[in-house]
Amino acid sequence: MIRADLVVTNLAEAVTLGPGPIPRVGSAMSEVDRIPNAALAVAQGRFAWVGRERALARHVRLAESGRSVDGREGTAVPGFVDAHTHALFAGDRAFELPLKASGASYQEIARRGGGIYATVRATRRASDATLVNETAARLSSMARWGTAGVEVKSGYALSHAGELRLLRLIPRLARRTGLTLVPTYLGAHAVAPEYRGRPGLYVDEIVRRTLPAVARERLARFCDVFCEPGFFSVRQSERILRASLALGLGVKVHAEEFVLSGGARLAARLRARSADHLLAATRDDRVRLAESGVTAVLLPLTAFSTSRTRRSPGREMVDAGVPVALGTDCSPNSWVEAMPLVLAHAVHGGGLTPAEALTASTVNAAHASGLADAGRVVPGAPADFSVFAVPSVDHLGYRFDATPALVFRQGKSISPP
Repeated sequence: MIRADLVVTNLAEAVTLGPGPIPRVGSAMSEVDRIPNAALAVAQGRFAWVGRERALARHVRLAESGRSVDGREGTAVPGFVDAHTHALFAGDRAFELPLKASGASYQEIARRGGGIYATVRATRRASDATLVNETAARLSSMARWGTAGVEVKSGYALSHAGELRLLRLIPRLARRTGLTLVPTYLGAHAVAPEYRGRPGLYVDEIVRRTLPAVARERLARFCDVFCEPGFFSVRQSERILRASLALGLGVKVHAEEFVLSGGARLAARLRARSADHLLAATRDDRVRLAESGVTAVLLPLTAFSTSRTRRSPGREMVDAGVPVALGTDCSPNSWVEAMPLVLAHAVHGGGLTPAEALTASTVNAAHASGLADAGRVVPGAPADFSVFAVPSVDHLGYRFDATPALVFRQGKSISPP
């Protein structure tokens, strides 16, 4: 008999993402393992039992100090994993919206003082306390929307000391918010202002100085590169990523966000953990990503906010056999904290089914972020889950206003939004 600290009953449905390979590919992305009329039990911060409520009493006894919660005939889903964010920054870029509305391109906005360099200036000026406070507020909001794990990139300092400073703040943010944070080094987010016109020298500094320090201090799990014309060429990106692999870091690629750059092919050649954005990716890119097992991390709200003509290629990626994950891309350019809204845009804009979108935001996003035990409601896994006031998982993604009624992080209640 299991002694539970927490029991949740009266669930219309529990979606476990239990059986099946990880990452899930093709038709397996729809196999989310639904349990109707469900209940679940938690002991010591981990799932202890999940099944039909009628069997609960045979397997579970609530501890004397335990808590029983009414699931309100809602749907329980695993805690989301946000596979791509730039959440660590200072300031905002609301001033860019009129330019975007007038049709200005990302590059034109940068020439007018906006873009990455505007955030670099604000982040460099900000104190550690300011960065921690502002970023913790964003991350805590993500948690209230049901997110349990977040990939957090550096990239808004663009200097040796500044990038190390940002990465050193991430463990503080994890302790403060209680979230599982995955640090990614993105010194190659753009060429540092001090090296403008001399990108090769900046790449030299990254490879010879900063990456060894990142690896030596174990400050990041991954290295990412913005492989795009005007940022870093395929050759420069490959040099940075191969140096990262040699130092034991996993690698990711910002690929094909604006134009066909060759980043997806590079990700496939290096068997990167993920290739991200992919708005301009071709059929050949999709074939290569599928053959190499690289996960496509798609950011449908970024496509919505930055392009009038392109949409996130979710349907095309799934049909090509590419593992698909989702992220908010939370940044000053695309400020999103709510993963349920990402699911809705992945469905309505990217062509995923609700089940595929849930898979992409849980087990597949966990794989893309290197989190082996996240994104599932199965015995032994961390008890990170949300209950939405909807009758089935089909309403996640279908509804743009889906909001969690209950949120739990390792079995402890978090106030929903």
